[in-house]
Amino acid sequence: MVAAVRAGADDRVLDVATGTGLVARELRRRYGCRVVGLDQSEHMLSRAQPLVGPVYEQLVRGEAERLPFADDEFDALTFTYLLRYVDDPAATMRELARVVRPGGRIAMLEFHVPPRPLLYAAWWLYTRAGLPALGRLVSRDWYEVGRFLGPSIDGFWAAHPLGDVVRLWEQAGIASVEARKMSLGGGVVMWGVRQNGRA
Repeated sequence: MVAAVRAGADDRVLDVATGTGLVARELRRRYGCRVVGLDQSEHMLSRAQPLVGPVYEQLVRGEAERLPFADDEFDALTFTYLLRYVDDPAATMRELARVVRPGGRIAMLEFHVPPRPLLYAAWWLYTRAGLPALGRLVSRDWYEVGRFLGPSIDGFWAAHPLGDVVRLWEQAGIASVEARKMSLGGGVVMWGVRQNGRA
């Protein structure tokens, strides 16, 4: 995903759902660009806070559906594991595109569902039994995360097949949209270029 951004050293990149800063660190390491991180979780922001200065230009608490930034404010935008958590993916994509200048790149990383029956069966078993069991070894909270993840991924892609998500991007004013499945179909990277004008 970071490779698809192609940021310049002087660019300002918004990392939405920045979490603990793994994507922001890689953006900064690879391009030397300025990174603004946004997350709705105070807990995640507190974990990323030590990275302000060496990695982040700024950390902001906010929601992807209502970004506290001006139109065309950023040269590029990244987001990870986001669309499964919003009520209206189409409106969220329009809002993400709004803050990127025309010609700027937008890139996403998300879990996906393996397409082949045998791989899907193994993935289903892992996400329904393996992940909760591993989570239980850590804590009750991680057990709940493990129980949630598989149905969340399955449900999102059942409601929004990959072709539909590509169309959401295009309808939001993002051109040259590409999607690449990874990890035997268990993940997907998407990227595109913000067009001129509003969607």
